[in-house]
Amino acid sequence: MKPMTAAPSPLSPSERPRLSLRERKKIKTREAIRTATFELIGEQGYEATTIDQIAERAEVSPSTVFRYFPTKEDIVLTDEYDPVMLEELRARPVDEPWIDSVRHIMGKALDLLVQESPEVVRMRAQLGVQVPAVRSRIFESMSQTARLMRGAIAERFGLDPDSLEVRVYAMSLIGGLMEVNMYWAEHDFTGDLGDLMHRALDVLEHGLPTEKP
Repeated sequence: MKPMTAAPSPLSPSERPRLSLRERKKIKTREAIRTATFELIGEQGYEATTIDQIAERAEVSPSTVFRYFPTKEDIVLTDEYDPVMLEELRARPVDEPWIDSVRHIMGKALDLLVQESPEVVRMRAQLGVQVPAVRSRIFESMSQTARLMRGAIAERFGLDPDSLEVRVYAMSLIGGLMEVNMYWAEHDFTGDLGDLMHRALDVLEHGLPTEKP
C-alpha cells in the first residue's frame, strides 16, 4: 500500500507551550495517587487495597482519586502513552515501510515504560495476569488504543478507518503487543522486553515461524 501525504511534524520541546501551574499540579496529583497505590499493593495485595487507603496515603480526598481515576483498575493501568505513540507515528517519513514505523513507535513506548520503577512495571504486568478485573480493564483499554491506531493507519494509507481490514489489523497489532506483556509476566519476566516485542512484530510481518524459537 502506498502512503499518502505526510502529516505535520510534532512541535519540538522548545516550541511547545509551557504547562500551566494548574496542569503541573494535576500531573503531581496523578503521580502521587499512582505511587500510593503501588506502595499499598506491594505491602498488602491488590484486593486488600481500597480507594480510601490510597487517598490517605496520597494525602488527597477519595473524591479527588475518583476525579482522576474512575476505578482502581484505571490507577494501575497507564494510557498516557497513546498520544505520544500517535504523534511519533504521524511524524515518521511517509516512504518508510509501515512495519518499520510501528517498530519505531513501539520502541519509543518501551523507552517511556522503562523510565518507571522496574518494580512498578513488573507489578502492573503481574496484576494483568493474576487479577480478572485488571485484565478486563486491559481489554477495554486495548479497544480504545486500537481505535486510535485505526485512525493513524487510515491517514497513512488513505483507507477507511472503519473498514474490516483496518480494524482487524489494528486490533491484531495492539492485541499482539498486549500478549507480549502477558507472556513476559507469565515467564517470570525473563527475556528482554524489546526483543519479545520484535518477535511479536515479526509474526505480524512474516507469519508464524517455521522453526521453534
